[in-house]
Amino acid sequence: MTQTDTAAPAFRKMSERFRGYLPVVVDVETGGFDWNRHALLEIAAIPIELDDAGELVPGEVACAHVVPAPGTEIDPKSLEVTGIILDHPFRLAKPEREALDHVFAAVRAAVKKHECQRAILVGHNAHFDLNFLNAAVARVAHKRNPFHPFSVFDTVTLAGVAYGQTVLARAVKAAGLEWNTEEAHSAIYDAERTAQVFCRIANAWPRAVGDDAPVPPPANP
Repeated sequence: MTQTDTAAPAFRKMSERFRGYLPVVVDVETGGFDWNRHALLEIAAIPIELDDAGELVPGEVACAHVVPAPGTEIDPKSLEVTGIILDHPFRLAKPEREALDHVFAAVRAAVKKHECQRAILVGHNAHFDLNFLNAAVARVAHKRNPFHPFSVFDTVTLAGVAYGQTVLARAVKAAGLEWNTEEAHSAIYDAERTAQVFCRIANAWPRAVGDDAPVPPPANP
């Protein structure tokens, strides 16, 4: 085997980039703004992957429409914004536990693939998505939630620093990406655009020592 064959990659693997966490973009559509009271209606999750050059890229989406959990409420104004038709014959919604199982299985597989410890949620206004996710986990007493319970990466903050924009549509355009208003406010579309913004900003950030530069010697004490 040649030296080239045995050489280490020119970039760090994912498990070494974010303190052992795998960034996973999540977007939820809901029946309102109160995660303790309003229903979870859609969820989409996109693990962040590495391409052959060590650049961050969006992975495959895992998603589910969700049957409103018993006891939760839905504000009709939220449905006007999202365009969700709860009794649409092609909605194919899953009960909350089944929906979480479906999405979590894909996230856990990605965490294992990249040899990470667990997932960390990436979102636009990320704690909104995390709070609804955690509320659903609590309702069904789910024991295999792959996400960190309170830490997040928020693209509102990242886009505010990088582009001076905090609204997702404006951040997407500032990043040089396409935005389709007709498709917005679906969990899949918003998660895809959020993932693109996250990757665009993170890839533009100066690489940490060890990605493509020699490690400097330790400073003298």
